[in-house]
Amino acid sequence: MSNITSTLNALKARGEKALITFITAGDPDLGTSEQIVHTLVESGVDLIELGFPFSDPMADGPTIQFASERALESGTTLRGVLDMVARVRQHSNVPIVLMGYYNPIFNYGPEQFALDAATAGVDGLLLVDLPPEETNELHPFLKESGIDLITLLAPTTGKERSARLAADGEGCLYYVSMTGVTGSQKVDAGSIATSVKELKELSSVPVAVGFGISSPEDAGAVAQVADAVVVGSALVKLIAEFSDSPHLLDEGRNFARQFKAAI
Repeated sequence: MSNITSTLNALKARGEKALITFITAGDPDLGTSEQIVHTLVESGVDLIELGFPFSDPMADGPTIQFASERALESGTTLRGVLDMVARVRQHSNVPIVLMGYYNPIFNYGPEQFALDAATAGVDGLLLVDLPPEETNELHPFLKESGIDLITLLAPTTGKERSARLAADGEGCLYYVSMTGVTGSQKVDAGSIATSVKELKELSSVPVAVGFGISSPEDAGAVAQVADAVVVGSALVKLIAEFSDSPHLLDEGRNFARQFKAAI
């Protein structure tokens, strides 16, 4: 069982829900991102999603698009993100999922990426623009390296396809709570309850829900139906607001604690 699944299952066995936070690695720079990761983990975050920046983040709203631009401007590369993960691993075993787009991995080389990511301590990978049916040139290398390829499912995913993908899920399933880009709408927990319940019945791995969760109240509502709650744009927005402030880490700490308490 992977580090992702075992961590989420352990929380479930204790009657707890997992808090997953997304930040863009390298925003405002990799050194600060590393500090933010440690602060989040110390404040109760159960799994870290690290976005590796890409110049055309088509699934992301303006908040994360701007974060990717800032990260690229600061010189962040995929190799640099892996080096940061390796440094985090010296102090923490928190599950870490890289999230992004396939182009940087294709340019890196799928086999070499899988080897280097595993060596750094990456537990999972989530690619928003690579359909599961098109993963053959990458997935075998990930499996060989012990890295989960996380599956995205959305309200528009058909029932037959959902059943097939859920049955093959690794680490956890990531249910996108709405259509559209990240940070674009408010989440409606009631509308996703049926879908999440069905996915739980179809899959042996936990179900996380993300997109649109912008407040502790949103997180608490989603936690009623999901195994894990993913918070992204709201945290990225906070980092942008306080990136030049000496209070950045304190703000991040308070943010994580509020969301963890809510779920």
